[in-house]
Amino acid sequence: MNSNDRNFQAYLDEMNIITILLPLSYHHGSSSTFSISDESQKVTTLQIIKKQQIENNNKYICRLGEEISFGHPYWIIDEHGGKTDLQIGAVIRTESFDERFFYDGNDLGVSFMENQTQFKLWSPTAAQVKLKLRKPNSTFSEIIKMRREEKGVWSVLVHSDLELFQYTFLVQVNQEWRESVDPYAVAVTANGELGVVVKLEKTRRQKPFLPPFENPVDAIIYETHIRDFTIHPDSGVKHKGLYLGAGELNTKGKDGEPTGLSYVKDLGITHIEFLPFNDFAGVDETEPNKDYNWGYNPLHFNVPEGSYSSNPLDPYARIIELKQLIDNIHSQGIRVIMDVVYNHVYIRETSSFEKVVPGYYFRHNELGFPSNGTGVGNDIASERKMVRKFILDSIRFWMEEYHIDGFRFDLMGILDIDTMKEVRKTCDSIQEKTLIIGEGWNLNTPLAMDKKAIIRNQSKLPDIAQFNDKFRDTIKGNTFYLYDKGYVLGNEHYYVEAKEVITGSVGIDKEGSGLLSNPSQSVNYVECHDNHTLWDKLLSCLPDMDELLHIKYHRLATGLIILSQGIPFLHSGQEFFRTKRGDGNSYKSPDHINRLDWNRKQLYSDNVNYIKGLIQIRKQFPCFRLKTGDAIRNYIQNLPLPIPLIGYSIQNENHDIREVLLLINPTRSKQSIQIPDGKWSVLVDDEKVEISSKQLVLGKEMVLEPVCLTILAKK
Repeated sequence: MNSNDRNFQAYLDEMNIITILLPLSYHHGSSSTFSISDESQKVTTLQIIKKQQIENNNKYICRLGEEISFGHPYWIIDEHGGKTDLQIGAVIRTESFDERFFYDGNDLGVSFMENQTQFKLWSPTAAQVKLKLRKPNSTFSEIIKMRREEKGVWSVLVHSDLELFQYTFLVQVNQEWRESVDPYAVAVTANGELGVVVKLEKTRRQKPFLPPFENPVDAIIYETHIRDFTIHPDSGVKHKGLYLGAGELNTKGKDGEPTGLSYVKDLGITHIEFLPFNDFAGVDETEPNKDYNWGYNPLHFNVPEGSYSSNPLDPYARIIELKQLIDNIHSQGIRVIMDVVYNHVYIRETSSFEKVVPGYYFRHNELGFPSNGTGVGNDIASERKMVRKFILDSIRFWMEEYHIDGFRFDLMGILDIDTMKEVRKTCDSIQEKTLIIGEGWNLNTPLAMDKKAIIRNQSKLPDIAQFNDKFRDTIKGNTFYLYDKGYVLGNEHYYVEAKEVITGSVGIDKEGSGLLSNPSQSVNYVECHDNHTLWDKLLSCLPDMDELLHIKYHRLATGLIILSQGIPFLHSGQEFFRTKRGDGNSYKSPDHINRLDWNRKQLYSDNVNYIKGLIQIRKQFPCFRLKTGDAIRNYIQNLPLPIPLIGYSIQNENHDIREVLLLINPTRSKQSIQIPDGKWSVLVDDEKVEISSKQLVLGKEMVLEPVCLTILAKK
C-alpha cells in the first residue's frame, strides 16, 4: 500500500497498543470502532482506550486483545470501511520488543562451510527479505528469497563458493522496499556501495609478542591520522598517506634522521592512536587526493577505509594493508589504539541500521524525533540489546581479526554505562590490559544521567580512562576561548586546579574530593586533533612575544603532560610545535593544514630531544606513574612554595633514587625557593634532561629559571 493511498495511519507502538491517526478531513476524524485483520481474513475488534485531537488529526489509542505476529501484514479497518496497513511504530523502542527479539548468535553477516555460503540478517520487523547477489565484474544480479527464522533473523544458504561476489539485502518494512549493505559486512566495494564476500582466513597474520604492559599509567599515547602522518613531501615515506606508508620502517627526513614509525619508536611512545580507519564518508576512495576528512563519518563499522589503501577497487587490499601496518607497529614493540565512532552514523536515513530495522538503532526524544546529542543528527541507542550486541561484536572483531590493542571511544558520553562495562569485559576476555579511553562529555541525549558513560559517573567505570578536560583547560586555558590563558601561561586563577590535575585529579588532600578515583582513569592532554594546537593558541594569546618564550611555555605544558600522574597523551607533532596555521577545526581542511611537517622536527630538534628525555624519565622513575589514588596521597607531599609556583616531593619506592622533587615556575622571572636539605642531582631544567646527571644542588636554597620545569633527585 502506497502512503498516498492511505486514508488514515495506524502504528504498532507497544506489543498490544495501536495508535491510529484519523485526519479531520476524513469523516471529521471520527470512527466509533476499529478492527484488525490478518492474512487469513480473521477480524478482531480493537478496544479504544483514549481519544484526543492533535493538530489536524484525531488520535485514537487502541488495545489489542492478543499480540501480533511480526513479519506478517495486518490491516486496520474503521467504521466507514476505510482500510490501512498496520505500520511498525514505537514498539521497536520497547523493552518487550528487545526481550522478544534479542539474538545471541555469532553468525550474523556471511559465514562459510565447504562450498557453501550462508547469509544472515537481523530484521525482525521485515515482512520479506531477499539477498541480491552479483558476480565479480558483472552487472547481472540474482535475487534469492531469505527465510525468516527465530528472533527476527533472516537466513539463506547458497550451495556455492561465492568469494568476491558482491551482495546487498532487500528489506521490506511497512510495505516499502529498501536496499541495504549488510551492517555486519567485513569487506565492501569502493566507497562502500556494496558488500563483498571475502575469506578473511587468507589475510590472517600471527600477532607478535609485545613487551609487558601492566597499567594504563605506563602508556604514552601518540595520536595521529593515517594520511597526516606521512603525506608531507619530505616525510621520506614511499607510500605517502596510505596504510603501507604509515607502516614503513627506517624512513628518513631531509636531515637524514628518522621519520614516521621509526621516529615514533625512537621517541619512546608505547601506543599509537589512529583517528578512525573504519570505512567512512567524506572522501571519494577512487580519488583520495581530492578531499580530506578526519574520518568521523562512519559508514561501515567493520571494514577498513579504502582511501588509505593502494587499490580501493580491490576489496582485499585494504584488509591486507591495514593488517600489515598493525603488524609493523607491533614489530617495534608499540601497541595500536583504534579511534571508534559507535555514537552516531554519517546519515541516519541512508545507514544500513535504519534500512534494516527502521527506528530501532537510534534514540528518539519525547516527541518521537531522532535525538541529536552528537550534533550530527542522530545518536546510537547503545542501551538497546541488539545495538549493544553490535558494538560488542565489532570490538571483538577488531581485536581478534586485526589485533587491535586498545580503543578510544569518540563521544563516549552518548553511550550507556552498561555497554561500556560489557566492552571492558569483552576486551579482557580476549586480551587483559586492553587500554580503553573515551570522551566522557555530558551530551544532550535522552538517556538518564546515572546511565551515561560520562566523567561524573567515573566511579561506575573504574577500568575506563576519561579524557580529562579539566587538565587540558587548567594547564593551557579554556579550549573554547582562544584567548584564555591557563596556569602555564602565568594565570594564577588556575593555581589550585593545577595542583590537583598534576597529581592525577584524584583529590590529593582528601579521598573522594577529586574528579576521578585513580590516576589510571585520567588521560592528560593539552591538544589533540580537535580545536587549535597549543602552538597556534600561544601565537593567538601572546602575539607580540618572541618565539623563545613561546617555546618555553609550550615545553612547560608538554612537560607537565608527561610528568603528571595519569596517562600522558600527545598529539603527533606536538613535540615540534605542530601548527595548523590557526585552523581550529580542520576536519576537512586540506593536507597543507593537517599534515605532519617533518621539517619542523629538524628545525626544533632541541625540543624533540627534550621531550624524548622526559619520556625516558617517566619510564625510568615509577614515582611519575603511581597507580592508585591512595599511592598518590601517600607518596606525594606538597612543598610550601609561594603562589603560583608549585612543588612536590615524591617518594620513589624500590629504586636507588629514593626521592624526587618536581618544581614548576610558570612566571617570567627567576624565583628563589627553599628546598629540603640534602644533595640533589638536577635531572631536568629549562634546557636539558639527564637521567644520570652530574649537576648537583646543595643546601636549602635554589633558583628556578623563568617558565620552567625542574626535577631534582636524591639517592
